[in-house]
Amino acid sequence: MKTLISAFVELEVPFHDVDVMGVVWHGHYLKYFEQARTALLQKIGFDYPQMIEIGYVWPVVESYVKYLRPIRYSQRIKVDAQMVEYENRLRMAYVITDRDTGEKLTKGETTQVAIEINTKELQFVSPRRFIEIVEQVNNG
Repeated sequence: MKTLISAFVELEVPFHDVDVMGVVWHGHYLKYFEQARTALLQKIGFDYPQMIEIGYVWPVVESYVKYLRPIRYSQRIKVDAQMVEYENRLRMAYVITDRDTGEKLTKGETTQVAIEINTKELQFVSPRRFIEIVEQVNNG
């Protein structure tokens, strides 16, 4: 899997993200992925407002999470996002590690597709402007 662009966020797990056992509820992992994905998109200057500006929305159509070790309340974590595909869809790979020890806690992927806002039509190729931005960053 070739890494194109990557970014990360560091977080401290808040109390409201954990269950009665003090472990992060499984659905919040996707929220952590989203925070890292947003950091990556902001890094290349093509965040969600810019997507809408050129006439597209990018819903998540597939997600995968592999829970390796539990994440607990107040644990400091690092969430890495790596863009691994962009020409026909936006596919990201994620790794969550303990910020202090580097222990791998979770890994996963998401896939998003472009949908033209006005027609609501699925695009089988990513919008040209998005491809240009990614290629400019990769070659820059």
